[in-house]
Amino acid sequence: MSNKVKIIGGEWRGRNISFPDVAGLRPTPVRVRETLFNWLQYDVVASHCLDLYAGSGALGLEAASRGAKRVVQVDNNAQICRQLKANTELLKAEQVQIVQQEAFRYLAGDAEPFGLVFLDPPFAKDLVVQTANWLEEKLWLKSHAKIYIEAERHLTLVGMPNNWELLKQKTAGEVAYYLFTRMS
Repeated sequence: MSNKVKIIGGEWRGRNISFPDVAGLRPTPVRVRETLFNWLQYDVVASHCLDLYAGSGALGLEAASRGAKRVVQVDNNAQICRQLKANTELLKAEQVQIVQQEAFRYLAGDAEPFGLVFLDPPFAKDLVVQTANWLEEKLWLKSHAKIYIEAERHLTLVGMPNNWELLKQKTAGEVAYYLFTRMS
């Protein structure tokens, strides 16, 4: 069974993408994506974007639709990666690369600095702070990179990298979402 989510802006505005029925997979809601991309309106065009824990692919494909130069979507689930690949082929999204790999294994590899990162790990696995620190420590971020984080509303982000500044924060239902910038 396949589910659908709509791209809300840019070249592919109004196009539906499919995502598999996988436990724990929850696409970023439309209203949250609208808010996020309003926050990022000057940061997406020509950006190099990393979509960790890509899931439905909605965030990375939204960025590509809005002019990101390169998008790397990373997910460890083979079924999800097959669907991400099918979506990129359907949209002819040549700037999008799909990597089937566990996020920490990917981050342990050769670093490529990104200016925009989407970090939306599975809930209830306590991955946000560790992933954020690996992004910083393993040199995956450009100076002044923007980092979007989506997490459980009750999660406290203690131990985030010291040089990250919180720019925006909101909640929607059980979801909290944040926009950080890297200060150096």
